[in-house]
Amino acid sequence: MSTEETKLARVALTWLAEPGTRSVYALVQRIGPVAALDLLLSGGAPERTLRSAVAARAAAGDARAVAAEALARGERLGARLVTPDDDEWPVQVRDLRRLALPGATRRVDVETDPPLCFWVRGAWPLGETLAHSVAVVGARAATPYGSHVATELGYGLADREWTVVSGGAFGIDSAAHRGALTAGGRTVAVLACGVDRPYPMGNAALFDRIAETGLLVSEWMPGAEPLRPRFLIRNRVIAAATRGTVLVEAAARSGATQTLNRALGLRRHAMVVPGPVTSAMSVGGHEVLRERPDARLVTGLAHVLEEVGRIGYDLAPPARAPERPRDRLDEEAAQVLEALPRRRALDLESVAARAGVDLRTAMRKLSLLEELTMVVRRDGGYALAPPAAGPT
Repeated sequence: MSTEETKLARVALTWLAEPGTRSVYALVQRIGPVAALDLLLSGGAPERTLRSAVAARAAAGDARAVAAEALARGERLGARLVTPDDDEWPVQVRDLRRLALPGATRRVDVETDPPLCFWVRGAWPLGETLAHSVAVVGARAATPYGSHVATELGYGLADREWTVVSGGAFGIDSAAHRGALTAGGRTVAVLACGVDRPYPMGNAALFDRIAETGLLVSEWMPGAEPLRPRFLIRNRVIAAATRGTVLVEAAARSGATQTLNRALGLRRHAMVVPGPVTSAMSVGGHEVLRERPDARLVTGLAHVLEEVGRIGYDLAPPARAPERPRDRLDEEAAQVLEALPRRRALDLESVAARAGVDLRTAMRKLSLLEELTMVVRRDGGYALAPPAAGPT
């Protein structure tokens, strides 16, 4: 059986039934894409709902002819079809076979099997590009805070040679893509429509830049429309293809939280950037943190790298306040320093009494504090040194 025939069958199957359909994927695994296509077109689908869907789609055109036209159209626009038979196939998406979302009832939450094929625009090998990648997702109606964080994460990840993956939407997605592009790194937009149909149209120039230096990827053939359910179908790929997913901002009901839930279901690293409790765009992420102990709070690039990076090498430094000179003092020297009043001098005996130390200890610690220019002799006693003058 030729490679061309197999590829055509995979495209036709994706047209007949939406990507992720479990019974279609199972058929392909059991009897191969060509035989699976023949079975579906002959009315032999194993489920009634699938038989109805295939019949409805087949009434609109010949599946093989539609697939052949899609392959020709893809070739004209410089897109290629990537299948599991190709060396550049991202093998990690096969983990979608074991994705089971608790309490799932909607079709998009149940039909989450691996893709049959990908359409790709861009020169980089798909598998190699996604092997070292992190997804940055979030709200379309992003706040300035969220856009800033997503841009910084996109830039920092790309600067450290991680591929930044997102969905190409307005808001957080666009900010993450642009951050990666500004760093001169690779970014991948996983689309819910054909790779020749920029959606949203306002991001057309961004998609062109991504295609030039990164990758545009879709399960749907060129020309396919961005229908609403396809965004949730697409989100499972973002979660499965990457090492981890960072949720920057999300409202209470958000497709971005669905992506994070899929990452959690796949046991990928799931991370949430906290936001202001007064912002509606923080609710989704905060709820995930409250409900899912396996989701991690991250506040910047260092935390993300600690989650997805090499064990023992990419640890984030502990958060510390800036060190002050008095932080280096031993306990007795700190007591003596604290005993000195702000606006007057004290004699040695008074300092010792206030600090609760003997005279000899007070004398030694005052000498040390003088050397550190923290104490001065004045009016026959000891006083705090005046603060250093700042730049004029």
